Amino acid sequence: MSRPPRRMDREPPGQMTIDLSGVDQLGLLGPRDANLRLLEDRFGGTLTVRGERLLVRGPAESLDLVQEVLEDLIQRVRHGQLVDKVSIGYLWEQRVGRREIGDGPSGEGEALLYASGSRQALRAKTPGQQSYVDAVREHDIVFATGPAGTGKTFLAVVMAMEYLRRQLVDRIVLVRPAVEAGEQLGFLPGDLQEKINPYLRPLYDALSDITGAAQISRYMASGVIEASPLAYMRGRTLNNAFVILDEAQNTTVGQMKMFLTRLGYQSKAVVTGDITQIDLPPDKKSGLIHVREILAQTEGVAFVELDGRDIQRHPLVRRIVDAFEAAGTGEPG
Repeated sequence: MSRPPRRMDREPPGQMTIDLSGVDQLGLLGPRDANLRLLEDRFGGTLTVRGERLLVRGPAESLDLVQEVLEDLIQRVRHGQLVDKVSIGYLWEQRVGRREIGDGPSGEGEALLYASGSRQALRAKTPGQQSYVDAVREHDIVFATGPAGTGKTFLAVVMAMEYLRRQLVDRIVLVRPAVEAGEQLGFLPGDLQEKINPYLRPLYDALSDITGAAQISRYMASGVIEASPLAYMRGRTLNNAFVILDEAQNTTVGQMKMFLTRLGYQSKAVVTGDITQIDLPPDKKSGLIHVREILAQTEGVAFVELDGRDIQRHPLVRRIVDAFEAAGTGEPG
């Protein structure tokens, strides 16, 4: 088992030394120390390698932040992962974002689940995401809204799998409205499942990350996991189920009412969407917007709003979302 990098004691203010014993320095430092130069630009200090020690000098208030990022990078190198400007930028912005909202270095929530084929724990990464997880545990219906990359769908699937594995529910039902995002795809070939697969792909992707494609196939074959277009939910009652309605901004008011009234005993529903990406005709009001207006004070219902600080994709995604918001448009991918 690899040990974490050690920070030397009794350093003067504005300086620290990181032990690099056993670390692939080329993988960490990059060609011609390019990775170090990127970090120096980020925190306004200097990083110098002396044998198996990395000397860090800079503003005292930034040293803990630099140490956190370096420790994360070193662990990635030890696991054979590539360290480049993208990973450095991602880790730096992630750590800075946590501190800006008052969340310290241990801001990640408890392990919710472990990814298939590894011991990598799946956790809430931000206080906003942790509030989302807490809301799902405490309420029977949760509405989660926010921009792309905030983990709305992924965390809903993680929680559904947690409830299934703890035998709190008997099945998972994945639902999505079959609304195209500004493109006319025409009639899709195949049976019902083949026709709805493109719409449900994001949910399948999240499931694959968590439990593996083979296990998903077994669950779906046995009916433990079911995927359905929203239109096919009418007339059903869902007992002992964890139901996820994704892309809910594209439901009409009538469809949203129909969906919410499907919930049966010992069931939980999580509804996710991004109200800046509504693909309904202009004369149709989004059901997701409507429920925010009429159910805000309803007992057993929770609303969670994620924002740019919760984005966990490529660092550019946060900047893109912010740019669209600043321009007053809501069409980020």
